[in-house]
Amino acid sequence: MNLVINGSSRSFDAAAFTVSSLLDALGLGGKPVVVELDREPVFPADYAITAVGNGANIEIVTIAAGG
Repeated sequence: MNLVINGSSRSFDAAAFTVSSLLDALGLGGKPVVVELDREPVFPADYAITAVGNGANIEIVTIAAGG
């Protein structure tokens, strides 16, 4: 599967992903992130049921506390 993540092309051996399983594969599972899939926001409650297709364009923003 080929995806564009934050503007960079990435290839994966997986045949299918959900947003949740993709985040796990990227080491971001369980971390506070904002996800946009093909220019549409994905609500965190929908990560486990939202399919990511081959060629999808994904933007992932990590949320970090600071001060």
